[in-house]
Amino acid sequence: MPIKKIDAALEGKRADEALFALGVVPSRNKTKPFFQQGKVLLNGKKCKPHDWLKEGDLLEYQNPEAPEIDVPAQDIPLDIVYEDDDVIVINKPAGLVVHPGNGHEDQTLVNALLFHDDSLSAGADPKRPGIVHRIDKDTTGLLVCAKNDAAFAFLGSQLSDHTMHREYLALVKGVILEDDGKIDAPIGRSKKNPTKNAVDLKVGKESVTYFHVIKRFRKDDATLISCRLLTGRTHQIRVHMEYIGHPVIGDPLYGEGNRKIAKDGQLLHAYRLTFVHPTSNKEVSFEAPLPQRFKEILDRLS
Repeated sequence: MPIKKIDAALEGKRADEALFALGVVPSRNKTKPFFQQGKVLLNGKKCKPHDWLKEGDLLEYQNPEAPEIDVPAQDIPLDIVYEDDDVIVINKPAGLVVHPGNGHEDQTLVNALLFHDDSLSAGADPKRPGIVHRIDKDTTGLLVCAKNDAAFAFLGSQLSDHTMHREYLALVKGVILEDDGKIDAPIGRSKKNPTKNAVDLKVGKESVTYFHVIKRFRKDDATLISCRLLTGRTHQIRVHMEYIGHPVIGDPLYGEGNRKIAKDGQLLHAYRLTFVHPTSNKEVSFEAPLPQRFKEILDRLS
């Protein structure tokens, strides 16, 4: 077991906070298996997540046993942009759910990944092996998956400290007059509809989206923008664009009057992904072209 002597910088922190601060896990909520399996000791005794630390304490920890992956492998085509021993970068099509759950027990990206390579990192959830971050079912584009636990932790830490850059292209309703903008509005679960999220200025979690106008289609009352996420809340771009009165065109869940140009899912594409590679420690960047449906709609507007 690795042993850490608590110094002044860690004094007063909870045990789960300390594991995160030490870089053992990419976020505090990933510490749960450590404590459930009794893999954390404080001064030689089993420790709880909320135990407070004092300077001079000895904190011992051991990686928990990986959960057994219980997801069937299925032969589903994958558009692989890049792959090595640590990561696999996928260009996800519209209509493909990322992982099982919420009525989608199979035919997901995870099922396809396991057919391609069954050595994915189990991470903290046996139904989400390899999954570092997600994009919505009808959103297209890039996401990176981890093929081992070290890569999973390394990429997850970049997601937590906002050093992984995810950039999107979106066609939104209305003509945005500003060339650039920042939407800083906390997001939480909608009080009116449990399937939606919404801006909640009181109890929502910090959510920041930057956008840049690429082209205005004044005749068609639409704007093509690029978006960069600082945070990664569920449906973040979709919620934020609706909040400022420019919902993503084609989005069936957010916005009104935004389905005249397109009806079959939001025109939102994760076109660029940048992160530090877990082995080379060098920054890598990948891009995915717009899907055919998105290109055809832009051509029609042009």
